[in-house]
Amino acid sequence: MQDDKSSRKRKRKSKIGSSADPSCNDASIICDKRKKVVKKVELPASSTVVATNSLKQSKSNAFLDKMRAKLSGGHFRMINERLYTCTGDEALSYFKEDPSLFNVYHTGYQEQMFHWPEQPVNIIIKWLKSRKTSLVVADFGCGDAILAKNVKNKVFSIDLVAKDPSVIACDMSNTPLDSSSIDVSVFCLSLMGTNFPNYIQEAYRVLKPSGWLLIAEVKSRFDPNNGGADPDRFVNAVSQLGFTLISKDFSNKMFILLYFKRKVPLPDLEEKQSSKGKQIEWPELKPCLYKRR
Repeated sequence: MQDDKSSRKRKRKSKIGSSADPSCNDASIICDKRKKVVKKVELPASSTVVATNSLKQSKSNAFLDKMRAKLSGGHFRMINERLYTCTGDEALSYFKEDPSLFNVYHTGYQEQMFHWPEQPVNIIIKWLKSRKTSLVVADFGCGDAILAKNVKNKVFSIDLVAKDPSVIACDMSNTPLDSSSIDVSVFCLSLMGTNFPNYIQEAYRVLKPSGWLLIAEVKSRFDPNNGGADPDRFVNAVSQLGFTLISKDFSNKMFILLYFKRKVPLPDLEEKQSSKGKQIEWPELKPCLYKRR
């Protein structure tokens, strides 16, 4: 009986061995071919080095980009502060010495505007599109001439440097435009110089009687509680120059909008208008100094 049992055990072991994978040396281990075997693939040492170097290079490039952005932002704020604390003529000479600074300034300016929920130039574009395309426009401080590119009106784009062939490069207080030749004068965040009243006076000169003056400015510049100008005093000064306030919009968080019309002066008073601007008490507009982001 014991011999029969031993014989049956040997046969079972024999069957187990025959069903096992030949590579299994230990008869107690069953290698089931139906099970998937996951093999660990060892990368060559050279591939690991390349991957590590690539990661280091990526981190290095990201760091350099961050440093360049900081330097560019600092340069923009320096130029911006200078433009708010000098006259238009001084700003014109500044950019003539190094025109590349104008590109640095406008790149930084666009970065700041990117964070604004709404752009004032878009509101002005919408306003113009609701009126006749025959209206001739003067865009004082046009930058990239966005206004001219988005309306069908004839637009004279004016700025200190011509970033576009259509832009007239000049001091905004002394433009080559003819007197009483413009229907709409626009200042969109461009009353920057310390002699900004001269810019508005020039806008009066080139405007036709009953022509429009549109001013969009940073709201903080008109906040008396934080060192800004009293908006009523500013409106009063513009009115004394020869304008009538038609409407104002203080609803936006970032900027204000003022809509004036040029008064129709009496013929004998027209010649006195050039000296009238010097007699007006203009409020000082607080410089708009952008914070470091």
